[in-house]
Order: sequence, then structure tokens, then C-alpha cells
Amino acid sequence: MTMMYKIGIFDEEDKFISSIRMLQEQKVTIFDVFTPYPIHEVFHLLKRKSKLPTAAYFFGLFGIIATLGFLYYTSVIDWPIVYGGKPFNSFPSFIVVTIIITIFTVTILSLAAFSLRSKLFPGRENTIFDIRATDNRFVIVVNMDPNDKSLSENAEKVMQDNGAIEIVNKELENVKA
Repeated sequence: MTMMYKIGIFDEEDKFISSIRMLQEQKVTIFDVFTPYPIHEVFHLLKRKSKLPTAAYFFGLFGIIATLGFLYYTSVIDWPIVYGGKPFNSFPSFIVVTIIITIFTVTILSLAAFSLRSKLFPGRENTIFDIRATDNRFVIVVNMDPNDKSLSENAEKVMQDNGAIEIVNKELENVKA
């Protein structure tokens, strides 16, 4: 199935954000946006929520419990050796190792969760809407309904009025974004 997209390319962040606001006021469906650096305001404007912080919290909780469980098992149950007069269950000696392994666990599992959720894996082909999208330009990709020409013209007018340096129509079949 072929989809039609209108792509607005901006060179200034303020014009880009105001264009997103105007398109939303006009009830135009924004497919995606691409920026050269993270803009948190855009994330909020598009009303996209991430569950990654919640997942990272549970990854940390898992890391702490697993590390303390492993340290307790190895030093108290499996191989109890009294050295330096310390008792078997010496939790203060576990603190540094637990912190380091918990940070490592959260980092690796969060990266894995992000990669799986974003469907990022080696050899995956992406749809590139504009080659300058992450270099120095701000790009808005809008879904176009081929039956509704007024919506397409309205979206183009809004982007032009807000300072788009270029507006391109693209017809793509298999979009992987």
C-alpha cells in the first residue's frame, strides 16, 4: 500500500515548533519529526510518553536484588569463610559492588529495551525521509490523505507560513520508521 507524505524542512527550531503547533491546531496528523538534537518540547507537543524510565526503575530493582542475593549466597551459604574477623553476612562490604553492578544492569537492560522497542537491530533498513534530517535541519513528516486535497494544501500553507525552507511530497510504500 502506497502512502503519501508531505515533508516540511526547517532550518530554525522556533519556526519548526510553531509549525508543529499550527498543524496540530488545524488537526493535521503528524507522522513523525526529526531533529538534529533532542527537543523535549516536541516530545510533549506530540503527546508521546516513554515507559523507559519506569522500566529502568524495575531493572534497577532487579539489579539490586539479584546482586545482593548473589553476594549473600556466595559469601554466607555456598562458601562461608571467616577472614579478617568479619562475620559471614557483612553487608557493608556488599555496598560498592551492588551499586556498580546495579548501574551496569540498568544501562545494559535499558539499552536492550530501547533497541527492541525501536526495532533497532543490525541489518535493518530504514526509510529516510530527508537526508539532512539529523545533520542540521528540522523535519516534519505529515500523513496525507489522497482523497482530501484541502488538508494537503492546508498543511503546506501552514508550513510555508511558519518558515519552511522546503516542502516535498513523497510517495512511499514500505515505511520503516
